[in-house]
Amino acid sequence: MKDGSRGRPHDGPPPHRPAVESTGPDLEGVGPVAPVPRTTLACPRSPLDEAVEQVTRAALRPGPVGLVGLELEGHLVDLSEPGRRVGWPRVRGVLDGLGPLPGGSQVTLEPGGQVELSGPPAPDVAAAVASLRTDRTVLATALADDGLGLAMLGADPLRRPERINPAPRYAAMAQHFAAVGCEAAGLAMMTTTASLQVNLDAGPAAGWRDRIALAHQLGPVMVAISACSPLLAGRSTGWRSSRQGIWSDLDQARCGPLLGRGDPAGEWAAYALSAPVMLVRDPVNGGAEPVRGRTAFADWITGEADLGGRRPTADDLAYHLTTLFPPVRPRGWLEIRYLDVAPEPWWPALAAVTASLLDDATAAGRAAAASAPVAGAWDLAARVGLADPALRRAASGCLAAALDAVPTRLRPEVTALADLVDRGGSPGDALLAAARAGGPSAALLGAVDLPEGSR
Repeated sequence: MKDGSRGRPHDGPPPHRPAVESTGPDLEGVGPVAPVPRTTLACPRSPLDEAVEQVTRAALRPGPVGLVGLELEGHLVDLSEPGRRVGWPRVRGVLDGLGPLPGGSQVTLEPGGQVELSGPPAPDVAAAVASLRTDRTVLATALADDGLGLAMLGADPLRRPERINPAPRYAAMAQHFAAVGCEAAGLAMMTTTASLQVNLDAGPAAGWRDRIALAHQLGPVMVAISACSPLLAGRSTGWRSSRQGIWSDLDQARCGPLLGRGDPAGEWAAYALSAPVMLVRDPVNGGAEPVRGRTAFADWITGEADLGGRRPTADDLAYHLTTLFPPVRPRGWLEIRYLDVAPEPWWPALAAVTASLLDDATAAGRAAAASAPVAGAWDLAARVGLADPALRRAASGCLAAALDAVPTRLRPEVTALADLVDRGGSPGDALLAAARAGGPSAALLGAVDLPEGSR
């Protein structure tokens, strides 16, 4: 893995960006938001102009900050045979009988059988954590009744990459990654990684550029703090966050960060339209045909490339956006996608720190100053984590800022995390110690958080 690959800029200006004026739409009295083609009777908008406007308008919704949504992934483990992946029929049988969860979370299954809990928006991060904890307990009880458990780790420490989810989307993803030269990293990302995703309001339009810039700048610091994936396929990788290392090896036109050089909504439109199309969906049968090469979505719009024997629709463009995975993704709100998931009490602490550093103005200012010296150090953070003195200083500064801003209910968890960081530690240390003592199988089983009385 090349140093700095996660932070490598998205290459150059997109070749298909249409000529636009710089006076964007007026949103509640706010000035320019994003470049939108000028429409006149003499110059009707082209399909490419319309696509720019579609992406730009959906990127960020102006408003106050405060709401928090969390998505928690975990590796499904057969408690009697931890070295084998749980088969698809068994997984579906357990989850299909689960019923609605009390906190309103939705349950989905990732390509390798990872289970994801997606909580609804909550008034603050404490409420979001409480709701997700309740739903996770209900899910864990149902799984334990069938001899299964969930391990909250950034990467599967034991099992080799293997796709068990038969969804056409995932089959097409795997074929596309193979065709563009990142087959191994694509399969590993899909089937062996797990994350904690924090979803936050976009905030007032006037602050979008600074807010998204800070969300990116905090990335390396939070990667180092959250690092909980030192093992893959039964061996130590030498990386503190192997999950982040895998993301660094993927196509950066799809997974790299936004540059932050201008209006974020307009930049997201440029990024999206020059990113390669991953798959073409069949609108009738729901199938997915992989695109075996690099074809920019803009080329499909203009007709320079023929995919599926047709031009793309607005639905195709909306779906294309779901196949782009930058570390901070605009979806009307901000998806923060760079955290390793980690066991209790770490994932609630990580959620609280991330939300507080971005939503509390004072904490955000302190975090910006603390994290500036390590901005862009994605691979350094993933490889050595807090062993790097600059990252450790930045992490301590960010956690000190967060401690003054986090909700009282989550202060014990954040205090424990700050103490861990002050010692130069991260959540993956316990996993590495368990693997050294009893092997990767024991480490995986030890990371499973079973309901009381199930062990």
